[in-house]
Amino acid sequence: MHMISKFVTPEIIFGVGALSQVGESALRLGATKLFVISDPGVMANRWVEKAIDRLKEAGLSYEVWFEVTSNPKDYEVIEGVKRYLDAGCDAILAVGGGSPIDVAKAVAILATNGGVIQDYEGVNKITRPLPPLLVVPTTAGSGSEVTQFAIIVDTRRRVKMTIISKSLVPDIAIIDPVVLQTKDARLTAATGLDALCHAIESFVSLAATPLTDVNALNAICLVARYLRPSVASRSNLEAKSAMAMAALQAGLAFSNAILGATHAMAHQLDAQLDLHHGETNAILLPYVMEFNMIACVEKFARIAEAMGENIAGLSTWEAAERAIQAVRRLARDLDMPDKIGVGNLSEEQLKSLARNALKDACIITNPRDVTEKDLYKLFAQALKRGIQVD
Repeated sequence: MHMISKFVTPEIIFGVGALSQVGESALRLGATKLFVISDPGVMANRWVEKAIDRLKEAGLSYEVWFEVTSNPKDYEVIEGVKRYLDAGCDAILAVGGGSPIDVAKAVAILATNGGVIQDYEGVNKITRPLPPLLVVPTTAGSGSEVTQFAIIVDTRRRVKMTIISKSLVPDIAIIDPVVLQTKDARLTAATGLDALCHAIESFVSLAATPLTDVNALNAICLVARYLRPSVASRSNLEAKSAMAMAALQAGLAFSNAILGATHAMAHQLDAQLDLHHGETNAILLPYVMEFNMIACVEKFARIAEAMGENIAGLSTWEAAERAIQAVRRLARDLDMPDKIGVGNLSEEQLKSLARNALKDACIITNPRDVTEKDLYKLFAQALKRGIQVD
């Protein structure tokens, strides 16, 4: 079947020592004063300091703001915009994981488009050009460094807003595997499983294309081979480099193919309970895969093969089941729980989660039609002490 598709990507600078390119890259974007966004953990590991050294060498001014939290909130965006405008900045540099990068995108939106971040929830709501945006990811998972997505919590509604626009694709992504060596085992595991979820959901997405497929499959291969050794050793630079590439390729895949029910559900749980996004995805993914399998059994068989499963002599259905088993085994090997340990949620709370997930933009490209009742059952299955469902 022939169809028209598009594929968006920033300029990508990848490799050991790539962080040294920050100053030169900012100059090429025409920046004179950069608003540097990060979080306390990244600041403590001195990656922001190293990036600033390069800005100084390039003769650039800067303003640093690092009050970003996990699952970034709308009020953080408001503060960031105020700091950006008060400092008279003309470009943005994000150094951090998905949270600082998503906040950087949101700050860029409001700095030039005005309004409140809720105005841009959904697809293609941005009408004016954004300031130049340069990003340095410090985790191998979110993929935000290459995507047209920003995810921000609306604290009043307690939901994660999905903002999608080609305008949100950073101008330059600088990916240096060395920065991954300061991340602990738990964060390495959670972010790596997030990358796996991105790759799997984009591969089976209704919007998948040959360009997204090749990136998604390679990301799956890399995660299956290198996430365990990356978790086992901070100093394993081969594994860190492979996981940095996996996160990058999974990000390219899902930026262009979108995602599915796993992310639609995770966005609701993360916003309600302030959970770690990677861990939430890792728990939900096998349950959603079981639900989706009848819609994409052939693709699941290819996922199993990409994860290193021996599928010779198996039926397509049997091979597809191996994919789910492989995902569960990987998560178990990394000490990831298989249930969300939040205690009992009421029936009405689960129904609210399901209703909100059904409105999430990611649900549109899920390979199997999904109803509110389906989502309710999936939430219940994933809870540690969930509600019994028929």
